[in-house]
Amino acid sequence: MNKHGELVGRKNEAIWPDNGIYTRFKYPVLTAAHAPLEWQYDFDHLANPFLMQRIGINATFNAGAIKWQGRYLLMVRVEASDRKSFFAIAESPNGIDNFRFRKYPISIPQFGDPDTNVYDIRLTHHEDGWVYGLFCTERRNPDAPEADQSAAIAQCGIIRTRDMEHWERLPDLKTNSPQQRNVVLHPEFVNGKYALYTRPQDGFIETGKGGGIAFALTDSMENAAVHDEHIIDAKKYHTIYEAKNGQGPAPLKTPMGWLHLAHGVRHTAAGLRYVLYLFMTALDDVSQIIHKPGGYFLAPEGDERIGDVSNVVFCNGWIVDDDRVYIYYASSDTRMHVATSSIEQLVDYVKNTPEDGFISARSVDNIRRLTQKNEHIEHGKATRLEGQ
Repeated sequence: MNKHGELVGRKNEAIWPDNGIYTRFKYPVLTAAHAPLEWQYDFDHLANPFLMQRIGINATFNAGAIKWQGRYLLMVRVEASDRKSFFAIAESPNGIDNFRFRKYPISIPQFGDPDTNVYDIRLTHHEDGWVYGLFCTERRNPDAPEADQSAAIAQCGIIRTRDMEHWERLPDLKTNSPQQRNVVLHPEFVNGKYALYTRPQDGFIETGKGGGIAFALTDSMENAAVHDEHIIDAKKYHTIYEAKNGQGPAPLKTPMGWLHLAHGVRHTAAGLRYVLYLFMTALDDVSQIIHKPGGYFLAPEGDERIGDVSNVVFCNGWIVDDDRVYIYYASSDTRMHVATSSIEQLVDYVKNTPEDGFISARSVDNIRRLTQKNEHIEHGKATRLEGQ
């Protein structure tokens, strides 16, 4: 118990130097070891004389995030040793350490065909007053042969709350796509409708002819249904998002446009590699990309590369507090981290970082232009020094 308390109360440390875009921190903000001991052990000495762990916790990752009543809340995907994921809220007074889980995980109401598994929730405090949680609900594919016990169908489940305590379940989102993941609710109405970022895909793993971040509108969240999904950010050959991509958390509104954080996936000899990237859409048309830096924004480093599903970073939660931005990302489907930045830094990065030219020659051109600019700056400095 003492060691658990020391872990939960450990002060985090910024890693310097940073890259000028964001600052990473030394310790994960949440790991499986942060889970309450009461969830895992029966402290009745008669029932558990050897103090055995009765319920194992495997991982804490892919958390939605929100600032609520002065505290930083993460709605964490907790995976038990039985491979079932569930949601639990951990909260911190400062957003970078001292995250403590609430007493109980969240019970999601079930009706109809129950969820076999739930994960990767995105939280949106919508202008209609509700906090919505959109998550992936997974069930076995009933059309799969009996020999295949891994075939699944993923769809978008929806819950909402007004107090971050009591959750109402709404019907799952209806779309024309066979599978849906990474669905995110835009925080404002668009033309009087609720706006969604979706990722239509043909299969549970492979996107098929679908793929890419799509934009869609629905009249209601009580019976959410979209009929037209328009791809606004497509996957593309030999990029960080050649295999698939998806919206991360709900976008942040800035004076220059809407900031979007997304994940991109590419194929490597070692398997799939997940990284994060940013883009910006217009204030007057949230489906129109106006800035998109080339390459990744954040990729796994060091110990972040090791875990249940290695070489992965994933983000579905960030918090803006005044100008500071807290970016909560998971590494390798195992643990949660935080990086901090500011709206000013992120807008500068998105607007002024070269876009992907999609061929090596363009990458060389970008480097040459930047190098030549720096040569002129250095020459100017030397000239000024000579004249002093």
